[in-house]
Amino acid sequence: MKTNALCLAAVTLALAAAVAWTGEKKLPLLYETAFDKGADDWHPTEKDTWKVAEADGNKFYSQYTRKDTYKPPFRSPFHISLLKDVIASDFELKLRVRSTVADYGHRDVCLFFGYQDPTHFYYVHLGKVADPNSCQVMIVNKAPRKAITKKTAKGIGWDDKWHDVRIVRRVEDGTIEVYFDDMKTPVLTAEDKTFAWGQVGVGTFDDTADFDDVKLWGKKAEKNR
Repeated sequence: MKTNALCLAAVTLALAAAVAWTGEKKLPLLYETAFDKGADDWHPTEKDTWKVAEADGNKFYSQYTRKDTYKPPFRSPFHISLLKDVIASDFELKLRVRSTVADYGHRDVCLFFGYQDPTHFYYVHLGKVADPNSCQVMIVNKAPRKAITKKTAKGIGWDDKWHDVRIVRRVEDGTIEVYFDDMKTPVLTAEDKTFAWGQVGVGTFDDTADFDDVKLWGKKAEKNR
């Protein structure tokens, strides 16, 4: 009996773990694209720094240059492209990303969510070397960006290859989980309930990067600010 109970407990834990990291199967698919038909669904802060590019027969969304013509109201990323017409509360976002800037300590890619306007949003800064403003989960709330990271990392191992990234957001308990290549163990976590809805987006702080194979599962929400 004791052995059977232990086996049952082990199976239960395994199933719970499986559900925990496959939440997209419980949420409806809100959006997906491989950019084969362009990027009309996306709204960049600087149109002339983004394009759909192609290499080896594969199309992708590229923030290919830096101009810094967009001036955010508070200290926060300059290069943002938001998914239009999709507002989510709970969500799971998966995509492939590639940093294309020359290597340096703050080499980064940023992913945005809970975006309500230029002064209210979250973003994940996937920086190569961690510091108070790099490799962090950040909030912009009528003030310069602020780190809210609970589980931190030493940095993100950027090279010139494509990498898998995943973000999980659960509004009720404030959960924010960020995964990089390893889809079972988050590299960054946070807990915050400030913004319960918003758009998602891609970009960099002040670098360049490519994005592809975007999938968004989630619960639709309405603007209520």
